[in-house]
Amino acid sequence: MLKSKMNPRVFWGASLIIGALLAAALIAPGASDYAFGHAQDWVIATFGWFYVASVAGFLLMVLWLAIGPTGKLKLGPDDCEPDFPYLSWLAMLFAAGMGIGLMYFAVAEPVQHYAAPPEAEPGTFAAAREGMVITFIHWGVHAWAVYAVVGLSLAYFAHRKGLPLTLRSGLHPLLGRRINGPIGDAVDIFAICGTLFGIATSLGLGVAQINSGLTYLTGLPSNAWVQVGLIAVVMGAAMVSVLTGLDRGVRRLSELNLTIAVGLMLFVLIAGPTGFLLKAFVQNFGLYLDQFFQRTFNLYAYEPRGWMADWTLFYWAWWIAWSPFVGMFIARISRGRTVRQFAAGVLLVPTGFTFLWMTVFGNTAIALDMGVAAGAITQAVQTDLSTALFQFFEYLPGTAITSTLAVILVAVFFVTSADSGSLVIDTIASGGADDTPRWQRIYWCSMEGLAAALLLLAGGLGALQAATLVAALPVRGDHDPADRRAGAADVRRRRRARDRHRAAAAGRAGQAHDGPRPSPGHRPPDRAAWPAGHAGGRRRPDGRRHGDRRGDHPRGRGGADRAPSRLGRLHLAADRRVPAPARPVAAGGARGPAQRGMAPDGSGPGGAPSGRDRLHPRPDRGRNPRRPGQVATGMSR
Repeated sequence: MLKSKMNPRVFWGASLIIGALLAAALIAPGASDYAFGHAQDWVIATFGWFYVASVAGFLLMVLWLAIGPTGKLKLGPDDCEPDFPYLSWLAMLFAAGMGIGLMYFAVAEPVQHYAAPPEAEPGTFAAAREGMVITFIHWGVHAWAVYAVVGLSLAYFAHRKGLPLTLRSGLHPLLGRRINGPIGDAVDIFAICGTLFGIATSLGLGVAQINSGLTYLTGLPSNAWVQVGLIAVVMGAAMVSVLTGLDRGVRRLSELNLTIAVGLMLFVLIAGPTGFLLKAFVQNFGLYLDQFFQRTFNLYAYEPRGWMADWTLFYWAWWIAWSPFVGMFIARISRGRTVRQFAAGVLLVPTGFTFLWMTVFGNTAIALDMGVAAGAITQAVQTDLSTALFQFFEYLPGTAITSTLAVILVAVFFVTSADSGSLVIDTIASGGADDTPRWQRIYWCSMEGLAAALLLLAGGLGALQAATLVAALPVRGDHDPADRRAGAADVRRRRRARDRHRAAAAGRAGQAHDGPRPSPGHRPPDRAAWPAGHAGGRRRPDGRRHGDRRGDHPRGRGGADRAPSRLGRLHLAADRRVPAPARPVAAGGARGPAQRGMAPDGSGPGGAPSGRDRLHPRPDRGRNPRRPGQVATGMSR
């Protein structure tokens, strides 16, 4: 019998939902396309402002956590060291965060904005500048801020607080102990479904580009069945990687991925218009900073345009939909780093590399399209996005070599996305466990490949992409206000219980070590009333106990010759008043406060507060209990 380490409700619940959605896409692909497409249009049209505000808020939150005092906090015990070297850590988070998208859109997006910009005249220098700024906005710090928020919250609660590394742990401040119940299971099921379908759509894009490259290099036919065969081959390599674990398979492939990517980018930089690209990189970055706030909050509210829904809002929803997968993976590999190191590494380093990558490929493609290509690259982009990269390589030397490297790079990105996604899904389904059985990792890796293959055959990748974007809406923490109130009440209840436990433990320790010590808000009886031989602490030569700073004055502090303070004088004036007659305590009768040895006002014998009042003094009696000959003044010492 196979050994398992899983949360059965999450494991089999997610499997059931994934199977149902795949069956619906296979049985009625046209209906699913229509339903999910209209749902996507409605969500973006209705909540577009919320997407923009949320992404801006995520960025501000990450910057505040990194710059403030929390930046020194370590994601793990204070003495722990990072699990991975810095370069390996950057390579893994870069491969998981962007991956296939950089290869697919490096040429396609800048050229599309150049051909159809939202404001400038198409095909002009102004359109080229605007297209590069928009590309920087879509692939810059905004995307990584979404990943950083999820990854930072999960890393803190998992590595610092000892909670399981699952998406439900990030909701612990809101839901409290209810994350271990049905609500937490539903959150994890949702995360698994969103992660698997998001990876499946990306795998569909990647395999289409691999097929286009092989068609260009070898004449291999480009159809759905060939792509299914490519999925089987690449997923086989992903299974080998996922079985070797995070430290060997995923880490080594990510390092190989980054090495090939840097080599390909340097080749294009040297073979292309090098001087122009370096100038364009500096100018693109300056324009990005100049238009940062305008593009961050721009919604074209005064002059509505469909371009906003097709591009910016689509990207924001897509990054949010990917955040459970990428955020969990980043959290898993970031143990031992401080919050400031985490934020700087996640926000700045991948963004800088992405800007350079987009400038080298995008500006080179636009320059070639304006010159020797004479619009051929724009035509190729508008015809088929997957062929744009290989059409671009035709205008550079060593076309066969660069196209081969591009196919290898897309395939390795394919494998790293699949194996890291399988590890993340398996971690969620197993309740945060790391050393899960191999069959569970193989199971989820196979599910990813099966979903991508079936959706390619059914033509349902577009519907699945739309469904993923619609599902991104609740990932941002759009919870019911009743849940917030209930979660806050649960937190307050647990804090009160913790305070009572600490106070009771301190009282027991004081009685065992040094006699009955006064609790907060309670003045102990005079020393003269203590029994002889009482272990109240060692006496000093003047007869007072060590640690007793009270003078002989009943209310003052210091020596007996010290004048009482203003507050002490008020208490002296109160002591001269005639006290109310004490109500005798009956020896029998009905059960009540007097039956338990308590005065009618709730205090214990001799005016000492009861256990509850010592923890929560009543405001109408002040902090100090009433003693014979003393009237409560309602004032606190």
